Amino acid sequence: MNVVNSVFPGPDQIAAFFGAPEDGPFVMVNLLKFKDRAEYPDGSDAHLTGREAYARYGEAVSKLVEGLGGRIRYSGAVTGLLLGEVEELWDAVALAEYPSLAAFQAMAMSPEMHAIEHHRKAGLAGQLNIRTRPGPGF
Repeated sequence: MNVVNSVFPGPDQIAAFFGAPEDGPFVMVNLLKFKDRAEYPDGSDAHLTGREAYARYGEAVSKLVEGLGGRIRYSGAVTGLLLGEVEELWDAVALAEYPSLAAFQAMAMSPEMHAIEHHRKAGLAGQLNIRTRPGPGF
C-alpha cells in the first residue's frame, strides 16, 4: 500500500469524489500531518506552529459543517500505533459528519470556505481524507 499525504486533491480525484452517487450521510476521516511552523504566503504569523494555524481553520470549518446540518464527531492527537506500519504517523485525526455529498460539495465550493483555506494551507504538511458510509445501526 502506497500512502501519499496531500494538501489539495487533483482534478481526477475531485471528479471521481463528487461524481460518486449520492448515498446520504457520511463521515469523513481526516488524517492530518502538520508543518513544524505555519507558512503563510505573506510571512505573517511565523511564530505559529502548523497545528496552531490549522486550529484557526478547524474552528471556522466546524461552524460551516454545523451550518450544513453536520457535526465534528471527534478530533484528537495521534499518540501511537498498535497495528500495521507507516513511515511516519499522522499528528491528528478528525471525524466530520456530513448530511450528504451535495452538502459537502456546497461547503467546499463556498466563499466562506475559500476565506479560511489559507489557514489550512499554512498549517498542513498533508493529509488523507477518507469518506465512510455508516454501517447498520449507526
